[in-house]
This record gives sequence, structure tokens and C-alpha cells, in this order.
Amino acid sequence: MSRQEESGISGEEADSGGEGDLALVSEWMFFSALKWHYDMKDVESLLREEGSGYDLFSSQIRLSYVRETRQLVIKISQKDNEVGFAKARSIFCAKCGALQVWDFSGQTNQLFVADNKSYMDSGQSDEEILLELQIYGLSSTIRDEERGNDDMAVEQCWVDEPSSSSSPRMNGSLDKVNLFARVPPPFAFNSGFYGPGALGLTGLYNLGNTCFMNSAIQCLVHTPKLVDYFLGNFRKDLNYENPLGMNGKLAIAFGDLLRKLWTPGATPVSPRMFKSTISSFAPRFSGYNQHDSQEFLSFLLDGLHEDLNRVKMKPYIETKDDDSRPDEEVADEYWKNHLCRNDSVIVDLCQGQYRSMLVCPVCKKLSTTFDPFMYLSLPLPSSTLRKMTLTVLSCDGTTLPHPVVITVPDDGTFKDLVMALGEACSLRHNETFLIAEIFNNSILRVLEDPDDSLGLIRDNDQLVAYILPTEMDGSPLVVFMHQQEEKSFIHSSPSFKKFGIPLVTRISDFSKGSEIHKEFLKLLNPFILPVEESLNDASRKRAHEDEELEDTVPDGAANSNNETENDLDAHCSFEYYVENGKSHSNWSKIEMDEPVPIPIPKLNQQIDMIVSWPEKSIQEYDTSILSMLPEVYRTTFTSKWNQDSISLYKCVDAFLKEEPLGPDDMWYCPNCKEHRQAIKKLDLWRLPDILVIHLKRFSYTRFFKNKLEAFVDFPIDDFDLSNYVIPKNNMSCHRYKLYAVSNHYGGLGGGHYTAFAKHGLDRWFEFDDGRVFPVTEEQIKTQAAYVLFYKRI
Repeated sequence: MSRQEESGISGEEADSGGEGDLALVSEWMFFSALKWHYDMKDVESLLREEGSGYDLFSSQIRLSYVRETRQLVIKISQKDNEVGFAKARSIFCAKCGALQVWDFSGQTNQLFVADNKSYMDSGQSDEEILLELQIYGLSSTIRDEERGNDDMAVEQCWVDEPSSSSSPRMNGSLDKVNLFARVPPPFAFNSGFYGPGALGLTGLYNLGNTCFMNSAIQCLVHTPKLVDYFLGNFRKDLNYENPLGMNGKLAIAFGDLLRKLWTPGATPVSPRMFKSTISSFAPRFSGYNQHDSQEFLSFLLDGLHEDLNRVKMKPYIETKDDDSRPDEEVADEYWKNHLCRNDSVIVDLCQGQYRSMLVCPVCKKLSTTFDPFMYLSLPLPSSTLRKMTLTVLSCDGTTLPHPVVITVPDDGTFKDLVMALGEACSLRHNETFLIAEIFNNSILRVLEDPDDSLGLIRDNDQLVAYILPTEMDGSPLVVFMHQQEEKSFIHSSPSFKKFGIPLVTRISDFSKGSEIHKEFLKLLNPFILPVEESLNDASRKRAHEDEELEDTVPDGAANSNNETENDLDAHCSFEYYVENGKSHSNWSKIEMDEPVPIPIPKLNQQIDMIVSWPEKSIQEYDTSILSMLPEVYRTTFTSKWNQDSISLYKCVDAFLKEEPLGPDDMWYCPNCKEHRQAIKKLDLWRLPDILVIHLKRFSYTRFFKNKLEAFVDFPIDDFDLSNYVIPKNNMSCHRYKLYAVSNHYGGLGGGHYTAFAKHGLDRWFEFDDGRVFPVTEEQIKTQAAYVLFYKRI
């Protein structure tokens, strides 16, 4: 826009608009033109030139209608325009004569209608209207001396109206603008990514666990053709009569939010009104609970499609039998029938078609259908396997506990775990496992039933596999749990705290407490700390002589020494208790020279014992190793190399592979007249311009919920699906380029969502709620990738 420099306007110029005239356009026209300029090749250099920072700014003016002359008087106030007042003044202050404003918006012409009483019956001579105009194209070099009066009026200006003014016209615009509505204060351009050249780099405030919504929205508002559509006059496609839609409210709310995000110089936007609209039609998204971004995306795309469906009355179409017709003919018929009922920008961009074949396992009846899809939900091949970490501990006192990582079927049983662990540990034929879950330094449960599902074992559980000799099967199982005195400056009476992994062994002799002590010391043998080598040469020599003397001692003397050692051990400061309950008062202390105070042991009975450690013994044994107990699976997000890489093509293969239907999803065979567990096969038939891929990271079973953290290696620049599309004579390109990713960090029921989006001239940005910052292409691929957005090349 610029000020007309000529005072006079010829008739031809009045009809067509002379050079230098002003143009009043509706919002959608402005955004469409702005986006077109931004998409030019050299847009970044153009918008970031020095001195062009204020080429685009917002200004408030007041329009006063004068009845006598049927003119609009433009008033500009410095009070209303703290930013850009001098520029607005230079535009509208016509020093050389009249200023002509062409109205392409259709918003002011109704003021000129003589019989429009709503504007004339207010009792005032003039009707003042507050508008917010966005002015584009003025040079940013304004001299300080041009700043003058705080208020000014340009009474010689008029706004051209349509040729026929007998009734209000909107000039093709369906934008419903309330001319008397209060408008927000002018936006100011900030540095960094919120400058005039940073259209679309606007964050969304988190309203409370709404990161799932923000992530999905950012991916959609960076879908190129969808952005152009909603910046344009999308309201012409609103379907207010569709019973499956939302009376156009969802599309309007989304369009308004998208325009706010693409407003030049915008600061982070609060999506409160959009969330309120969503919640009114989908109560499950009300409140502030965390949700799945893919589920939200599915609802949003379906809702936008129904609100923008160009088909006002959906015809009834009866499906015809294929009658052994060629698949190409049947597929085209299915697609044509689909478009007769569904025709929107969402269908144009996001919907494809796949072929579904079902084969009866008995009569071999083949049923073929062609169904539309909005996105592809791809399984992860790694979902069939699960990595588990267990701590293995030998009960013969020869080795330290060590972690072992095994791979088991994700839907496997405890028997699969035992077999995999046996192979990893080279378990001998005379050994067996006792696998227990540890909680609070105690055995919570023993995994015994071989048919139990591995789904009962969670990733944060801690499992220990004890190796026991089979020859002792049937003897009572003794579990030693450790405790030490905890110093307290508040209570005078001592308190005790459990620590470390329980040690397990089988004992058959309970005649004396010394037998219990001897077995416990045997289990502790691997944890003995080495003595510091502080002996001098002479002492080493004496020690060597002592060892030679020990070699010549008679057998009787050796037995005598052993008995002496046993006596010393018997008076060791370890204290043993039989646990008869949680309360310390119910424990029975074990004396070295007396029988163990337990009833007659039963077959395979478990006897829990508490070992109280003295401070001296804690210094002699490596209790830190005793306390190291990893979880079954530790989730990490720092590196994509933490797990084996899975190609996205492998995920497509898994999605399209032939597989039987589940027992709960039987197919009724028209030949057999019975429900059969048919074989199902999917094939890609027709691909959309925008391909949305959902990675099925979340799995749900009867027993547990789990998230798969496998790293999926997805193409960025060339995702070629040519080999997967069945019609080979299709001339459409089947190669895609990535432009957005919705990420999920964390576990089920929580975590955090972010988004990556490609913006401008091949630059990637991360959208983390209200924060927007650049990232490199190498940072796009992570284990958090959840929903991928591709556009056709």
C-alpha cells in the first residue's frame, strides 16, 4: 500500500485503480498475498534486508461516516498507535490532494446504504468505527521532523464502493468481521525468530498437559497446501448442514488459530479458544489430562473434513459385487463412490486407498475391498521381541552377581524367559534357576508358573536369578536379608535399615545356629575386599615360612585348626534372626550353639532370616556390589544408538504382511456360512499428497501397557514407496520428503510431546510448546519420533 501522489484521478483510473492507490482488503486476502511473497525464492534475503524491519506493521484508524457528503473520514491517533504512528500519518496525510482507497474487503460499503438503519439511528451525526489495518510496503525511513500532531483527520479521503450499492455486498468475501469489536493492541516485531521474516515460527502456550495438542497442531500448520488453504478464503467451503460435522465451528477455530500462528511478528499464542471448541465436541479432550497426539490428530482431521465437506447432501450408494472384474476397475469405482460422499481439502491432500483381501482358510473364498485411509499405522517389528535384564547370582559362593541381558518374545511366557536365560548362562544339567522379584531389599514373589505371561513383568521391576544345585531340591529354602544399624540423633533406641540383594541357599541341617552362620559366610565369600599390601619384605618372608609350616602340619592338627576357626566364626558379631513378621519384637534370635528356633521344616519351605551386620563387617565386604540391582529395562532417550535401528521400510513390510485374523475378529465367509479365522493381506493402492505415518509405539495387553523405545530410521529426503504400490501403471510419483515429526518423550500416561517442522528454505525448527528454536537435520531422527508427516515430491 502506498499514498497516491497525484491529486487528481481520471475516470479510467477510478475504474481500475491507479498506481499508488490504497487497497483495503479482507484478512484472508492479506494473508494469502503475504504467504505468496514469503514463498518466493529470495524471501529470506528480501525480508531481512537492513531497514526493512518495519515494512509490515499494524495500525489502528477510526473511520467516521459523514451523512451529508456520504464520505468516510479517517482519523489516526497517536494514543491508539504507539508503534508506527509516524508511518501511518505519512500514508494517510494527503498533502497533495484526495486520497483514494479501494475497498476489496466489502466491509465498509454497507455504511453507504441509505436504508441501512442500524448505522443511522444512533442519534449521532457521525458513526465512528475502530478498525485495525495492517499496512504493507512503506519504506522504513521516516524523518523525525515528520512527527507532528497527536491527532489528525483526513477529510478529503473516500473509500470506493461497489458499482451497485442498493444492497450490502461482500465482494466475494465470507469473512464475518465485526467492525465495532475491540481489537488487540498492535503487535510489535521482536528480534530472533519473531521478526517480520519468520512467518509460522510461533509457539503455542501449554495450558496444562496440552503439549499433545500443540505438537499435532504445529505439524498441521506447517503442511504447505493446508496452510495456503486456511490462509485463503476457506469459509466458502464451510458445511453448516453436515450432521457428522461441527457446524463449521471446528474449521473456523482451526483457521483462526493457524492465522494467528502465521501472523508476522507474533509472540506465542494461547490456544484456549481452540481447545474450548474441541472440548465442546469431544469431551474426552476437556480438562487437563495428557492424551495421545495421534488420537487427537485423527479426531481433528476427521472433524475438519466434515466441517469442510463440499458435499451438502450425501447420496446413498449401494456397493456392487466385484463379479471377478479387474481390480483397477473395482478400485476406481470404490474411490469414485467415496468422493461422491466425501469431498474436502482433507480428502484432497491426506486420504489414500488400500486394497484389503481376505481368504477363507477352508473354502479359499477371496473377498477384496478397497478402503480409504487418512494415515498409516505401522507396527514396529521389534514389538515381537523384548529385551530384559536380570541379575544372576550363584549360590555356591564362587562368583559375584552380574547382569545378563536376554531377548524373549514380547507375548512370551515365563518358560521362554527360563530357556533364554539358561542359554545365556550356560546352565548345567545339575543346576536350576530360582527367579524372584526384589522389592525393598526383600523377595516380593517367586516366578514359578511356566505359563505365566511375561506381560506381568514390568520394565521397572528388579529380577534376580539364583542358581541352585538340583541335588538340594526339596530342602528348605533359606533367604538371608541384610540389615544394618541406622544412626539417629533423635531417637535413643537403635533403628535398622535393610540393604542389598537377599542371598539364597538350601539348608538341610538346622541343629545349630553355627550351620546357618557357616552357609552365610560361604555366600559372602565373593564379596570379601582384598587386604592392602602393606607388609614389608621381612613380613612377607615370615608369612611365606608360615605357609610352608602349615603344609607340614599333621592331619589331626589341621582338623584342630579348623575347629578353632569354627569356634571363632561361631562367636562372630553377625546376628541372625528368624523373621516371623514385620515387627522386630516377633523375630527369634538364632544362637550359635543352639538349634534354630523354627518348627519342623517342610518340603520346599521358605525360611526368611534377617542378618544384622556390624560396622566392622561392612568395612570388610564390598556391600556396594551387593546393592547393585538393575531394572528389567532402563528407558533412555539420550542417544538413538541405545537400541538396534529399525528401518521404516521394515515397518511398512510388517504392516503389509499376510497374517491371520485374531480369534476375536473372525470373518463371516459367505460360502461356508460360518465365521472363519481368515487370512488378511493389505496392499497400498492409491497414495495421498500428504502421507501421515503413525508409529505404533504403545502396546496394550490384558496385563500391562508398554511403550516401545526402538529407534526407527526413517528417510528424510527420499521415502520411496514405488515398490509397495500395486498398480504399476499409475503415473503418480510415489516418492516423499519429510516435513514434520511429532515426538513423544517419556512413558505411558505422561511424558512430553514436541514437534519438528521444516520451514522456509529447507530449515528445521523444534516447537516445544511456546519455545521455537532451530535444529539441524541430524537432530531430527530420535527414538521419540511418533508421527511422521511426508509430502509428495
